[in-house]
Amino acid sequence: MAQADGEGAETFGQLLPPLGEMVRGWLAEDIPSFDYGGAVVGDKPETMTLYCKSPGVLAGCPFFDAVMEELDCKVTWNIAEGTHIDPHGDRVTVATVTGSARKLLMGERTGLNILARASGIASQARRLVQIKEKEGWQGVVAGTRKITPGFRLVEKHAMLVGGADAHRMDLSSMVMLKDNHIWSHGSITKAVASARRVCGFSMKIEVETSSVQEAREAIAAGADVVMLDNFEPKALHEVAAILKAETKHVLLEGSGGITEESIASYMSPHIDVLSTSSIHQGVSHVDFSLKVNRVAKY
Repeated sequence: MAQADGEGAETFGQLLPPLGEMVRGWLAEDIPSFDYGGAVVGDKPETMTLYCKSPGVLAGCPFFDAVMEELDCKVTWNIAEGTHIDPHGDRVTVATVTGSARKLLMGERTGLNILARASGIASQARRLVQIKEKEGWQGVVAGTRKITPGFRLVEKHAMLVGGADAHRMDLSSMVMLKDNHIWSHGSITKAVASARRVCGFSMKIEVETSSVQEAREAIAAGADVVMLDNFEPKALHEVAAILKAETKHVLLEGSGGITEESIASYMSPHIDVLSTSSIHQGVSHVDFSLKVNRVAKY
């Protein structure tokens, strides 16, 4: 029997800016000129049912709402965002959408694409967070900035719905000095000093490092977060223990090559954050469909 488990996650829709301009861009991309199919169905009132047909965590609802609202359609949700849905080979009714036939079908594919991708990311985030809970690790599981251009808000929102940390939103959110910044500027110490002059006291600075020596230089230069990048689990644990024994105030982040299968081996009491793009890159999408409610003919 199909079922939806849980009461859903905290609502993150209040974080979002007005979505109208973004939605209009998506729709314009899909309808650059004539909507031939729309002319076939016209503007008669219709009711459609949104179904979930594969297991996953429901995410992307505010964006689906915004698409339909832009087209003067109304969505009534049966299941809250953040709820894990398992159709068990059947299908689960997620929502009902009403409006003109033409406009419902204008928004159908865009809305479904959003839900499929967002729910896939939220589902993967939920799996990684569940591993963290099973291991009893007290740190943070985070995504990365390796997101799809134009889909940043959807993907970052989905990470939060799944229980992961979204990490920095963009280049303006936190200073992250990676190897290329450091090589271009000359040294970690110089790069951190220059960054602090332009970002001020209110923004954190993170430095990517590949050795204990580089990490120590970053800490001495005033970095707030030190990323230990591309360390094997054993080496990561050893270096993190050394650094935490020397200073307690700096956050240590492990990153590079971390997957669902390997993340548990990176968890250490000396590591504060584990970031991985496997939360949002290459994830399986959740299958949704939106179908017109057919009236039986006798």
